Amino acid sequence: MLGKCFSIICIISFVFGIFNGDMKLLGDSILQGATKSVNIIISIIGFMALWNGVMEVLRDCGFISKLSRLLRPVLKHIFPRAFKSGEGCEEITACVSAGVLGLSNATTPLALSAIDKMNKGRNSNKATNDMITLCILGCACFNLVPTTVISMRLSQGASITYEIIVPVWICSLACMLIGIILCKLIGKINGDT
Repeated sequence: MLGKCFSIICIISFVFGIFNGDMKLLGDSILQGATKSVNIIISIIGFMALWNGVMEVLRDCGFISKLSRLLRPVLKHIFPRAFKSGEGCEEITACVSAGVLGLSNATTPLALSAIDKMNKGRNSNKATNDMITLCILGCACFNLVPTTVISMRLSQGASITYEIIVPVWICSLACMLIGIILCKLIGKINGDT
């Protein structure tokens, strides 16, 4: 679907470029956009490598396992079916812990592994409420260290890079709570608790 949207946008831009006689401007904009995106990606790689290294040190020190133990009592209420069956609990806590620590690139494989374990022994292709909730938390989890946003701001030369942390905490907490509440309400409506 996203590919179709981008294709339509590109076709519309091309058509308007032809009718306005600004094909050179369109070509220049495409090249400038490609150059900027490569520069941003290169600058973000360094920052993400730094934070991934810090997170590896925290994992080796046992901080992530302590965070997982701290989150486990809360997650029992958010994922009741998974914690009752015991399938995917470790992956769920690791996934949410990674999301809280700002390691969004680490949450996807953990979430896929958790969903695979939660789906064991089921004959249905329909996602359970716990699976949907995990997907929502993968996208909208409370973010203690917003590494991606900070690295984007640093790459663009922002003078006040870290002052966005408190607003990110407020927004990510609100998004997470609204996502969990909606999953629970829709789960009750559909009879999946």
